[in-house]
Formats: sequence, structure tokens, C-alpha cells
Amino acid sequence: MLITSYLQAFGQYLVLMRRVIAIPERFRMFGKQYIKEMASLGVDSIVIVLLISFFIGAVICIQIKLNIESAWMPKWVSGYVTREIMLLEFSSSIMCLILAGKVGSSIASEIGTMRVTQQIDALEIMGINSASYLILPKIMGMLTMIPLLVVFSTTSGIIGAYATAYIGHILTPAHLTEGIQYQFNQWYFWMGVVKSFFFAFIISSVSAYYGYRVEGGSVEVGKASTDAVVNSSMLILFSDLFLTQLLS
Repeated sequence: MLITSYLQAFGQYLVLMRRVIAIPERFRMFGKQYIKEMASLGVDSIVIVLLISFFIGAVICIQIKLNIESAWMPKWVSGYVTREIMLLEFSSSIMCLILAGKVGSSIASEIGTMRVTQQIDALEIMGINSASYLILPKIMGMLTMIPLLVVFSTTSGIIGAYATAYIGHILTPAHLTEGIQYQFNQWYFWMGVVKSFFFAFIISSVSAYYGYRVEGGSVEVGKASTDAVVNSSMLILFSDLFLTQLLS
């Protein structure tokens, strides 16, 4: 049954996480792997995060200005709505969904390839905790970089909104600034950062689980990558609903 299979997978996931969350045997090697994962999973994603956030911030500002144009509506409402959308949902939740497709598939395929080529078995034979050695640096790297990417995303989106003001002349920069500053609640920013920690753990751990459990050949590696992206995206959406209710 479907429920039984999900419960079994959840149990296997918890067992794997118990092996992952362990004190590294060699801190020097762990530090090297940690820095490497931050670069490959986080730094390499900065460009796509900045580009997507820039254009989304610009589009939101344009759409709000053109579709909510009214004599009864304040002229700064476009800046206000753009700020709220970028802070509350896009930079944390939607951006992490995008990163689940890019980073999650990379983690699952990398670990899955190591599994089918018996590299993980070789680590186990040498007495190394392969789960902790391979997965813990990825989780720590994601927990470090994803909150930073959320901050970069929010900043890039606001810059995109200003681009519509200075280049597109959709609205004046003064009205945009007034809307961005109107009743600013600092907790909205920190709420997005807090949620990003949970999303980073979901992306890295779920993707690593599907890669680590691969059995077979290259076809199964591709299937594991797909399952990792789909399931991590679903968990991000469910946790976003729960965390938003809890933190608001």
C-alpha cells in the first residue's frame, strides 16, 4: 500500500539521519569537504538566484502598478506589495523550490552514482561511516549557504523593482522607496531566514537519502534524482504552510 511504503521510507530516512548526524572522524577532512560543498552547492547557485530574483522583483512591481492602478490606491502600493512578496514567500519558499531542482538533483545523482559504482561499499569496507562522510558536509554546506542566498534573493528583487523605476519609468523612485519603507516589519525578514534553514535541511537530507538508497544502474540514478526533487518540493510546500502558521 502507498501509506505503508511511505512509512517504510520515512523509517529508513530516520535510520540514515541517525548515521549521518555523528561526530566526524577527521575534522580536517570534514572541513575540506564542508568548504567544497559550500562552493559547489551554494556559490555556484548565486548567479541563477540573482537573475531570477531580479526579474521577478521587476515583474511584480510592473504587474502591481499596471493592474492595481486606481485613484483610491496609494501610489506607493507597488513598492509595498513587491517588498512583502519577496520577503514573505518568494525569496524563501519559491527560491528554495527552484534550488531543490538544481541542487537536490545534483546531490541525489552524485551519491547515487557513488552507490552504483560501489564507491560507498569501498568506504564501508575501510571502516568509514559513509553516510556521515558523504552527507553531513552537504547538509552543513546547505544550512550555511541557503540563508545567504535568501538574503541575496531579497536584495536582488528589490534592485529589480528599482530598475523598473529608473529605467522603465513605471513609477517614481520616491514612491517605490516610500512603499518599501511603509510599516516595515523586521520579523518578516528573519522569518524568511528561519524558514530557509528548514528548507535547506529538507533539500539536502531528502536528496541524499534517495541517492544513498539507489539500487541498480544508471537508470535508477536518474529515477532517484527525480524522486528527490519531487519529494523535497512537496515537503518544502507542506513545511512552508506549517512554519508560516507557526511563525506569523
